Amino acid sequence: MKYVRFLSANGPQWGVVEGEQVKTLTCAPYEGMEYDGGSVNLADCSLLAPCTPTKIVCVGKNYAEHAREMGAEPPGFPVLFMKGLNALNTPGGEIDPPEFVQRLDYEGELAVVIRRRASKIRAEDYAGYVLGYTCLNDVTARDVQQHDGQWTRGKSMDGFCPVGPWVVDGVDPDRLEVTTRLNGSVVQQGNTRDFITTVPKLLEFITASMTLEPGDVVATGTPAGIGPMQSGDVVEVDISHIGVLRNTVK
Repeated sequence: MKYVRFLSANGPQWGVVEGEQVKTLTCAPYEGMEYDGGSVNLADCSLLAPCTPTKIVCVGKNYAEHAREMGAEPPGFPVLFMKGLNALNTPGGEIDPPEFVQRLDYEGELAVVIRRRASKIRAEDYAGYVLGYTCLNDVTARDVQQHDGQWTRGKSMDGFCPVGPWVVDGVDPDRLEVTTRLNGSVVQQGNTRDFITTVPKLLEFITASMTLEPGDVVATGTPAGIGPMQSGDVVEVDISHIGVLRNTVK
């Protein structure tokens, strides 16, 4: 299924995409799958981020070549950091960095959306805790990150985490092409088969120390090829079998 969240006349609403239509739900898909009998045109929907997380957990340097382009050897275990909920942005939303940011980078990634509370899970049981997968752009103020010596401020500015356009289930997370385009030109090209730590092992590692709640997001790391964006640029994160997340820099 392909789950979306959109802005209706009555506020945010969930639905399931079927062709060019969205069949509306009474609640989030991780709270139950109950249709309310409504239907709207997908083209008429103002899409929101397809998740309502309590936290956004990110994995740094999960591709060996990206670790090396950052001047480090691939780590021996997952390196975790968080993005603030204020960073959550919509498909099609503007990325509007503060004026003091000198270098604004794209980082296209596969993201996991959690279905049910997950604590101390085993890797072999991971699928029962996953609602599905979506695209994420881990937007980064690179100069701020380097200046601060840690990642919180440079990763968590308002709107620095576009997610979407939808969540897709029934996807093998270990065989997905991850492509980032800047103004139509490919700037990142990776495949999740090259993960240092696979999705099942990531979820086991994360939940050993923190509980993931329904709707939480796990960003799995970006491939090599990160680079800067400028005002007016259009950035697209395209993941096979999922879709395209498109945003513009203000």
